[in-house]
Amino acid sequence: MNQENNGDRMSHDTLLVVDDEQDIRTLLRILLEKEGWKVVEVANGREAVDYVENGGDVSLIILDIMMPVMNGIETAAALRPLTNAPILFLSARSSDNDKMAAYRNGGDDYIVKPFHATDLRLKIKAMLSRYRLYREYAEQTEKETASGVICALANGITVFVGGKVTLKTGEQVALTDREYEMLCFFCKNRQKTLSPAEIYEAVWEEPYLSTSSNTVIVHIANLRKKLEPASGGQSFIRTVWGKGYRVD
Repeated sequence: MNQENNGDRMSHDTLLVVDDEQDIRTLLRILLEKEGWKVVEVANGREAVDYVENGGDVSLIILDIMMPVMNGIETAAALRPLTNAPILFLSARSSDNDKMAAYRNGGDDYIVKPFHATDLRLKIKAMLSRYRLYREYAEQTEKETASGVICALANGITVFVGGKVTLKTGEQVALTDREYEMLCFFCKNRQKTLSPAEIYEAVWEEPYLSTSSNTVIVHIANLRKKLEPASGGQSFIRTVWGKGYRVD
């Protein structure tokens, strides 16, 4: 009976654990393999980038910040052009600046050490669920024609099912899962002013806290930086002071 239950829980997801401390990697491996996930360990960011560059299958990346050779922020920035897999920062650094740097360079979520095992498992399950849907949409997009368009914004930005975003020039823009989900949320709520709380709870699917506004601000800044060339430098996400943000 136990063997059957373990078999039912086996997952095809591979989690890449990037941490220079062997004790942390061992602890994470034990926790994650109990959930049926396959775990690959590397000791620094350079090894993580090499693994992904060489075709290593990754469904989620758990990334420390303070590491030799290449720190976690540098690693996330290097990984983002190579994979859309969600990046979960797991670090002893807890300042808002560290978190904002993590999000700005491609991180999807952040947990501070020491961490609670249950919180980590729940966070990973939620992120993998969203990534699984993302991959399904991406596969579907290859078969879609113009009906795959989610919305075409007036400034030449076209958003497709499955994470594809193009500018008026025809250039495709790579977005993280969170950035893409946020853009889709704006598309579905065009001409509506959305508060930071509405955005956070819809995209992150977690209760909004006072510190969550920084996360929203960073992701909106990233979207503007990547997509504003399509609108001649004008911001396509408008700030409505005292209320929130909107896309027309």
